[in-house]
Amino acid sequence: MSRKRLAKAQVILIALVVAVTGCRQKEEQQLPIVVVDKPSKEDVQIYGEYVGSIRAASFVEIHARVEGFLEKMLFEEGKRVELNEPLFIINSAPYRARVEKAKARLKKSQAQAAKARRDVERLTPLYEQHAASQLDLDNAIAALEDAEADIAMNQADLDQAEMELSYTVVTSPLAGNISERFVDVGALVGPGLNSKLAAVVKSDTVLVDFKMTALDYLRAERRNVRFGERDTTRSWQPTVTVTLADNSEYPVKGIVDFADPSVDPQTGTFGVRAELPNPNQKLLPGQFTKVKLLLDVRERSIVVPRKALSIEKGGAFIYIIRRDDVAEKRFVQIGPEIGNKVVIERGLGENERVVVEGYHKLVPGVKVHAVDADDEKAIQKLREEEEG
Repeated sequence: MSRKRLAKAQVILIALVVAVTGCRQKEEQQLPIVVVDKPSKEDVQIYGEYVGSIRAASFVEIHARVEGFLEKMLFEEGKRVELNEPLFIINSAPYRARVEKAKARLKKSQAQAAKARRDVERLTPLYEQHAASQLDLDNAIAALEDAEADIAMNQADLDQAEMELSYTVVTSPLAGNISERFVDVGALVGPGLNSKLAAVVKSDTVLVDFKMTALDYLRAERRNVRFGERDTTRSWQPTVTVTLADNSEYPVKGIVDFADPSVDPQTGTFGVRAELPNPNQKLLPGQFTKVKLLLDVRERSIVVPRKALSIEKGGAFIYIIRRDDVAEKRFVQIGPEIGNKVVIERGLGENERVVVEGYHKLVPGVKVHAVDADDEKAIQKLREEEEG
């Protein structure tokens, strides 16, 4: 072959390559450009939100158990008191007198019992020797039994008198913060009068009460989540997060420790309670709060962005791109929405390519030019085209 013919053939070949390449580029430019991404597998936490109220773990009212004039108040209002710490002093003079009187009666009955015992001990051998009658011995034994009964009765009177005397010193039934006094020093207090003296609140541990819907409860039951029971077979527990007055979240989570076994027929809800530590007194008894309860954890769920999902009469669908770059309309069963993501219960594999942008251009069976969600330049071009 001559050099001229060879050069001519090379020129023709180059022209053909350029033409084919140009056609391919033109064809690719005409294809719809879509952004695709693979579904993620995540542990999806499902929460329920409710309105709750805070109450102290223990709230005890302090009442006067005996009648008398209030002589002293031994605490500082609003401050912390300890278990069995003296708080009030009631006039104890009448009760001390009753104790002394009961002691005297007991001592008298003990002396009578001692005499009756000596009489029985003296008459018993005389009776055996026929020197004393049966009647004399029976009377001595009856006198001893009567004296012993008096001892038991007078001992009980003494115990009661000493108990009433101890009630004149009113102590704290638990450790916590005490309220203001409800009566003044010098007032007559006692059962049926001004019996309520103060209240002690243990608020280093608090309880949050809220109402849970029967529907949420039923869904949790279907997932084998039983509130109020700790399940060690799970990697998670139904924890509670509460909100402070400034809408910030309290940093410590609580555990649900009680669920009412019956549903309120008027509201269709049932009561749930959780316990939270409160060492810094940030949660105040009586305050209302938002409660976020962890209802379930869907482990390794298939999740797609919410924007990839479309809804029509037939249900929810997404577009996936097959290996041959052809779009396929796929109906799926969706689960709960978490933020800007949706759980796909059925209809999607974890390695499929899901269209997350540009799906409005698609019809089933159309060939597309798919770019990965990590390709920022291609995504920017797609957005410029849409704006243009």
